[in-house]
Amino acid sequence: MKTKLVLWGTNEKEERVLLALELRPNDNKVNLFVFPEDITGDNLEKRLMDDWRLGKEVEFPEGHTQQERDLSASESLLPEELKVERGDIIQRAQTEWHFVVLSAKLNDVYQSELNEIKEKVEKLKTYDSKEWEALKGFWNKVQDQMKERNLFREHANALRDTTNKLFDHLKKLRSTLDEEFQSQSKEGSEKFMTALGTIEEKIVKGLNLQGLFNDLKNLQRDFKDTKLTRDHRAKVWDRLDKAFKEVKEKRFGPQKEQDGSPTDRLARRYEGLLSAIEKMERSISRDKGDLEYQGRRIQNSEGQLEAQIRQAKTKMIEERIRSKEEKLNEMLSTKTDLEKRMASQAEKDKANAEKAKVREAQNAAKAAAKEKIAAKIEQDKAARVDDAETLEKAALALKGKPKAEPKPESIAGGVEALLNVVGTSMGEALEDVIDTVKAVAEVVSDKVEDALDDLKEAAEESRKERAEKAKREEE
Repeated sequence: MKTKLVLWGTNEKEERVLLALELRPNDNKVNLFVFPEDITGDNLEKRLMDDWRLGKEVEFPEGHTQQERDLSASESLLPEELKVERGDIIQRAQTEWHFVVLSAKLNDVYQSELNEIKEKVEKLKTYDSKEWEALKGFWNKVQDQMKERNLFREHANALRDTTNKLFDHLKKLRSTLDEEFQSQSKEGSEKFMTALGTIEEKIVKGLNLQGLFNDLKNLQRDFKDTKLTRDHRAKVWDRLDKAFKEVKEKRFGPQKEQDGSPTDRLARRYEGLLSAIEKMERSISRDKGDLEYQGRRIQNSEGQLEAQIRQAKTKMIEERIRSKEEKLNEMLSTKTDLEKRMASQAEKDKANAEKAKVREAQNAAKAAAKEKIAAKIEQDKAARVDDAETLEKAALALKGKPKAEPKPESIAGGVEALLNVVGTSMGEALEDVIDTVKAVAEVVSDKVEDALDDLKEAAEESRKERAEKAKREEE
């Protein structure tokens, strides 16, 4: 955007004059040069247009006049006695030059801020991440202004050059620090690996597992307080975590995975949500701090354009805060819902634990009853086997009798003896004889039936013999 203007006009005497206007953006002033037509010669206008407007030195002829005018939004750049044919050109220049002045002031602000950062960075002996973040934040602001074209190219280039030099200086300091940190991290990780190797050997041997567990806890505490690179930290942690699991397995046996339980899933989700809420609250807090900062800068803005730029930024931050607060409210609502679900799940877990106790007691009672019934069955079975053997012996005894004519007394005595045996052996089980016989049918059923048949035949033969004997006696 040009800061010099050349055009023809007339003075209070209606005489043609060549006008040259030059903006002084640093002090919000305009230099007005007036050249009467008679001193312009043949090429003054050309030299002013081609050279002076582009920043080259041009010697002004004698007889010209110079005025200093304030750059104002309400007053014209030209005094009342001077008139121009193209008033719109003057008006446009006046509007554009207001922007130029504000842009120059914005550049001055950034130059001042950058000089403060530069002073701090150049004093550093070692890398400081705070200064890196400060320089990074500053350059982000400059880039935003460049995108919006609120800074002229020459101003932006100057700011970029200085910023890049400061970044290079910080990178060198960080490179030195990284080398030192890498060396320290390697040394620290080797110490942890050596200590873990000793502990792992003892775990394999199963020596003093409680003491090893305590050693691992102490090692874990030191691990948290030790500065390590990301790669070293990951390797040490994997080995430390594995050692913890091996000790627990040695002490308590393989652990059941509980990660899939509803309670654990809810707990993990709740913890993750709390972490996200905390991060969102910190982010909103930072935005509110930026909003307060912009508010203060608006109050101290030098010019309307800068104030408008700040107001636009303020609206952007307010919109960002509004969006984040909506997300935060959703998170808080989810947190309340999770708390209710966790409370409900806790009640379910409690009820399930009570049910498990009842089932365990019932199963124990059932097991005891089964053992008692099994013992009773074995006892009854042994008794039935003894009874079956007695019946079998009695039946065999009957079958083994000679076919000699039995005496009624002996038959009656045998029957009575057999009945006594049967009565003695089956007296208590007579009421359920059918069930008893079925229970031992595979052992003695055939033999008992044979014995009963023999008993019937013997009784029938005895009756016939008694009848024949009575008949002979009658004869």
